[in-house]
Amino acid sequence: RFCLPLMLASLPTMATGEEIPPALQDSWGDFWLFRFFVNAAGYASIVVPGFLLIQYFKRRNYLETGRGICFPVIKSCVFGSEVKSVHQEDGSLPPRVEPTESSTARQVFKLLFCAAGLQASYLTWGVLQERVMTRTYGATETDPGEKFKDSQFLVFMNRILAFTVAGLYCALTKQPRHGAPMYKYSFASLSNILSSWCQYEALKYISFPTQVLAKASKVIPVMMMGKLVSRKSYEYWEYLTAALISVGVSMFLLSSAPNRHVSTVTTFSGVVLLAGYIIFDSFTSNWQDALFSYKMSPVQMMFGVNVFSCLFTVGSLLEQGALLESVRFMARHSEFMAHAVLLSVCSACGQLFIFYTINQFGAAVFTIIMTLRQAFAILLSCLIYGHTVTVVGGLGVAVVFMALFLRVYARSRMKKRGKKLPQGETPVQKV
Repeated sequence: RFCLPLMLASLPTMATGEEIPPALQDSWGDFWLFRFFVNAAGYASIVVPGFLLIQYFKRRNYLETGRGICFPVIKSCVFGSEVKSVHQEDGSLPPRVEPTESSTARQVFKLLFCAAGLQASYLTWGVLQERVMTRTYGATETDPGEKFKDSQFLVFMNRILAFTVAGLYCALTKQPRHGAPMYKYSFASLSNILSSWCQYEALKYISFPTQVLAKASKVIPVMMMGKLVSRKSYEYWEYLTAALISVGVSMFLLSSAPNRHVSTVTTFSGVVLLAGYIIFDSFTSNWQDALFSYKMSPVQMMFGVNVFSCLFTVGSLLEQGALLESVRFMARHSEFMAHAVLLSVCSACGQLFIFYTINQFGAAVFTIIMTLRQAFAILLSCLIYGHTVTVVGGLGVAVVFMALFLRVYARSRMKKRGKKLPQGETPVQKV
């Protein structure tokens, strides 16, 4: 009878294959794998009844026989209008507004505004993300302070503000008539909150620069899966840039000194969490691209996904009793409350800047701005939090971003020549 508690207690050490930092071994209940399954069980308690209700209404042919005050709500959530728009070349992008009779100075000002907004939003978001997940609050000379551990609460904070901003935007501006069944947003919502959770949780085991480089190398597993599963073919420049990215990332990771501070050591848990982030994020992108076959704007997509994200996260937090615990942590540490709110503001505003930039200047300009943001994020993290990068590691970072810029240039040349973009890769860089 003592075997099960003993095995659970030894799980963290067995999974990472190395000594766990003292801050992470308070109890086996704080181990990321246990928390992942607890969160998933909370989501399942909402998804399973919802799935059964949807099947019930469909089998009962509720669209034809239903009536009453609940009929419009059920129709919108389960059936929608089922009218799809003509599929664009890339349904994930809104129609770009071509400037007419606009001066060069005005366009330059718009571009600077978009670049400044994106950089300010996501650079601040990155710095705060590392601060919240890796540093203590309330530390004094006699008290070491305490760390905030519940990544799901941060995801909830981000999503509730994004839901509010998108809802206000949709209410105040003219939007296309919505036709997608609301329940279809739940799939992208689940993968989105799980990818965000993995992203936050990974910072307990790896450094922020490592995480940024891992995001930049997402193209490698995408190409591998496309080649193995779908038998897709790729251009020579795609193989070249993917090879350069893998070489650069390897140079950065292998240059890590063995005696480096624990926050900069890449552990097995960190690698698994980054892999989870990439897998869930890739599903989110593909599912959203499919949903754009319905006539909707990007802000409507933002609203629909965040409705379910708020529902799933608040439900799971309430079931675990973690919502009140996190609120108490905010009450004890006003600095954390300011950081969490600002983190959510930056995330929501950043999404609006994404939509506006793509609408005004296209995906290529947006990708260049966000690639520069990744480089600046690594630099800021090293300056503020003291991450050391060796000469070889710095060269690896340079190789990665050179490959990314080469990829943007090659894709823009293909677009000018009228070629279609490679399948499985959207021109919008997900963040």
